[in-house]
This record gives sequence, C-alpha cells and structure tokens, in this order.
Amino acid sequence: MKTKAVRLYGAEDLRLEEFELPSITDDEILVKVITDSICMSTYKLLKQGIKHKRCPKDIDKNPIIVGHEFAGDIIEVGEKWRKEFKAGEKFAIQPALNYKGSPATLGYSYQFCGGDSLYAIMPNEVMETGSLLHYNGDSYFNASLAEPMSCIISAYRATYHNGSNYTHIMGIKEGGSILILGGAGPMGLGVIEYPLSLPKKPSRIVVTDVNSERLERAANLITKEYAKSKGIELIYVNSAKSKDIYQELLDLTKGNGYDDIFVLAAIKEVAELGDRLLSFDGCLNFFAGPSDSNFKAEINLYNCHYASSHILGTSGATTEDLKEALSLSAQGLIRPSVMISHIGGLDCVIETTKNLVKNPGGKKLIYPQINMPLTALADFEKLGEKEPLFKELSQICLRHNGLWNSEAEKKLLKYYKVS
Repeated sequence: MKTKAVRLYGAEDLRLEEFELPSITDDEILVKVITDSICMSTYKLLKQGIKHKRCPKDIDKNPIIVGHEFAGDIIEVGEKWRKEFKAGEKFAIQPALNYKGSPATLGYSYQFCGGDSLYAIMPNEVMETGSLLHYNGDSYFNASLAEPMSCIISAYRATYHNGSNYTHIMGIKEGGSILILGGAGPMGLGVIEYPLSLPKKPSRIVVTDVNSERLERAANLITKEYAKSKGIELIYVNSAKSKDIYQELLDLTKGNGYDDIFVLAAIKEVAELGDRLLSFDGCLNFFAGPSDSNFKAEINLYNCHYASSHILGTSGATTEDLKEALSLSAQGLIRPSVMISHIGGLDCVIETTKNLVKNPGGKKLIYPQINMPLTALADFEKLGEKEPLFKELSQICLRHNGLWNSEAEKKLLKYYKVS
C-alpha cells in the first residue's frame, strides 16, 4: 500500500514523499497514524543527521521516517501478534525500544516506522519489548503527549536525596523547594504540571525564563491559584529582567537554596547557576539535551563533597512511566494539553521542524491524515471570522480554558473525514 511520510536523507534534508510500504510480515503490525507531536529531539536529529547516535549511516539511500510521539489505530496484525492485538483498536507507543542493546528508536532509525506518516509498520521488536501499548482514551493527542510526559515522570523519579544515613531516597524532597530553570517552554510546562499531582509534594516551585511571552503563557495556563489549591506556592521569574538572578532566586528560599533543580536549557551559565543554588543534599537534573557532544559546565566539587549535592541527567523514559502518564491523564490528574500551542497537518511538518527553535509557544501537534498550515490555538478566534471550522474550534477551546481537548480533536477529525 502507498503511504506519505516525512523522511530524513541527511542533515538538513527532510522530504515529504509518497512511497510504497511493503506488505507486513507475520511478526509485524500495520498502523494508521492520527497524531504526532513534534519534539525538539527531532530538530536535533535534523541538524546532526548521521552524526546522531540513533541515526543509521545509510539514510541517503534508505531514508528514515521522523516523528516519535505518535498514536493512532491498528489496521492489520501479523499472525504472531493476533492473540494480543486486534485491528481497529487504538495504540500508544514507547519509541525508546532498548532492544538487545541497539540504539535504534522509532522516529530516528526506521525506514517504515515513524510518526510523521499516514501509515507505518511496527517491526517485531516493538511488540517484543512491550512498546506497543493498548490505549482506550477518548483522544489521540493525549496518547501522543504521554511520551514527553513520561520523560518528565522519569526525570522526577530519578532525582534523589541521601537523608541522614546515605541511603538514596528516590524522588523529590517532600515539602522542599523545586527550581525549574528555563522552564516556560513546552516541556517546562509539563515539568511544572507533574509535581502538582504527586502525593509527595514540594512546598514551592520557582520557574525561570528569559522570554516574557512564554512566562505569561505559562502563568495563564498553570496559575498560581491552581498551584495554591494543591498546597504549593508557584512563582514565575523573568531572569532577563533581574539585576542579580542568583541572589533573587536564593532570597526566595530565605537563603537555603533549592532541594530539586531541573535545568531545561543547555546553556553553560544556566547549568552553573543551578549548581550554585543547590541546598544541602540537593539534587540537580540536567534535563536539557545539548546538541554539542562536548558541552561542559563547571560544578562545585567542594559542595559535592561537603554539602552532599548531587548532579544527574535523564533522557527518555521507561514504558512504565509512559503507562503512568496515560493513567494520570485519563484521571484528569495531569493536563498534558497545557503543552500544546499549535496544530497542523502533515504538509507543515518540514518547515515546523526546521523552525522549531524560532517558533513561539509550546508543543506543535500534527495530524498526519490532514493538510493544514501550522496554526496557533490563540489565532482560532480571528480565523473563525472567515472559516466556520475555526469558529467552532475557538468556541470549544474556550470551554476548556483555552486548551486543546478531545472535543476539539473530534470536531477536527470529523471535518476532515478522518475515520
């Protein structure tokens, strides 16, 4: 059968093409992709090409399909998997397979499987590793966003403290202070949102950014009042306007520093600021993925020794964390939709990916089965003056606090006759 997909041929070389998919084998599964959210990791893959450790070296001859935050419907199941999966059911995906030590990952490594496509073939190792998940949610986009949310959950699970007896106590410090540096971007919103659902909550979350528009959007989506209702003080700080950001942030903790710090910007000075602000037994997670393989920053090893500070980094997530993201979303305990600022169709993927750093707002959610320019949710009302679809979408989103939602998704898919 024919499919259309965005494929990578080399660094800076993305192409939207129609081509023939082979028939599936007995140990493969054919799927129809309904949603894919674009990740900064795909932008880094585009920049690096074959220098990326997950990218095959022969993509100039055997291009790979990009996109790894995807969800959709199962269309056809090979004989081996027919007792476990059925045609017609929805799926979610854990793209990081970790299959027999291979770095191969969906959206980075496979010729016939990726999220920016109409149809894709799940290779046997996806099912072997338990990475193809049954999904019964009422929206596809929540399944797509479970992947970035799972990375955030993994980051929170990885942080740790020693307590008084050098036994690792996993997770954030209960009643402590969290600092999220560079935290008003799309992933940052998830990093702010997740601890609000935790039984072991912090007392304070401080979020910094240098972009006033991003900070204002974050403050409107995750309000101080909403955090207060969860028993948490939430503070947003524009570090670009601060005369002494170190002292300003330190003063918010009355000089005690921060128990858990997440660095979401791969900037040397930001990482070093985080290290300086750690409290005794504090933990810093360098969550930002740098493009430069030689990226370095200085850390205070005196504090590491005498103040028991901890430095770690996390990348990706486990399947269990992805399942938790799906569960929390289904229960309404987290709102992954706070990350979404734009929607679009398959035809806008290349330009959106190339300009991901320059584009304002949060996550860009793609519906591969349709053609649509990248469109900001904030523009729905204005567009609705001329286009009835956007008028309806605007009204629906206003009923959901301005967030993308399952009702809006259903309206969009019905309008474009995606079944």
